Amino acid sequence: MSGILKGKRVLISGVLMESSIAFHAAKLAQEQGAEIILTAFPRPTLTERIAKKLPKPTKVLELDVTNEEHLGRLADLVGAELGGLDGVVHSIGFAPQDALGGNFLNTPFESVATAMHVSAYSLKSLTMACLPLMQNGGSVVGLTFDAQYAWPQYDWMGPAKAALEATSRYVARDLGKQNIRCNLISAGPLASMAAKSIPGFGELAAVWDNRSPLEWDLKDPEPAGRGIVALLSDWFPKTTGEIIHVDGGLHAIGA
Repeated sequence: MSGILKGKRVLISGVLMESSIAFHAAKLAQEQGAEIILTAFPRPTLTERIAKKLPKPTKVLELDVTNEEHLGRLADLVGAELGGLDGVVHSIGFAPQDALGGNFLNTPFESVATAMHVSAYSLKSLTMACLPLMQNGGSVVGLTFDAQYAWPQYDWMGPAKAALEATSRYVARDLGKQNIRCNLISAGPLASMAAKSIPGFGELAAVWDNRSPLEWDLKDPEPAGRGIVALLSDWFPKTTGEIIHVDGGLHAIGA
C-alpha cells in the first residue's frame, strides 16, 4: 500500500463512532499507508467494535489522559506494537453538562477545571507521553472549534478550546528543536458524539447554514479527516503552531 503516509506510524485518540472525525482520520491514514494504533476512554470495547470497520485491523489501548499511570505506560505499550511513532492525533474533549448549554455564568470551577484538563492540558500530556517514541521527529495534530468567537451553547468548551489553541503553540515552540510539529484542525460542527453532548447543538450548527461560503454537511467528517492526514504527512514540513480551518470558510465571513 502506498500513499502520503507510507511508512508512518500514528497514534490516534478519540475514535468513538463511525461518524467521528478521528475514525475518518484513522481510515484515511490506513488508506494512505500508515500503521496506526488507537486509544480510547472510558469504553475501549466500543472503540474496538468501531475499529473493525477500518480497512485493516488495529489495536486499541485504554488511555485516560488525566491518569498519570495510563500516560506513564503508554510509550511501552505503543512501542511494543509499532516500535515508534511519527504522528499523534489528539481528538479528545470533554466538559461536564453544567459547563454547557447556556450555563456559563453559573458553572462551578470544578467543572471548568475538568474541561480544561481533559480538553486542553491533555494535548501536552499526550504529546509528552509519546515523545520517547518520536526520535526522528514527527507531527502532532489536534482538533479545535474556532475559539476566537463565543458560540451559542458552547460555553466553557470555548475557553477550553482557546487554552488548547494556546497549548498547541507552546508545544510547537518547545518541541520544534526536535523536529516535532504541532498543529490544529479547526473543523465546522459535525453530528458526532461530542456534538450530541452539547445541549441546543442545532442552534450552533444553524450558523453554518446561514454564513458558510461552501456548503457544509454536518454528516460528513471526511474533509476534517483529510486535513488531519495532510498535517501528519511530510507535505507540511515547516508548518507548526498553525490552525488550519476546515469549516467551509465560515471563519472568514463576518456576517
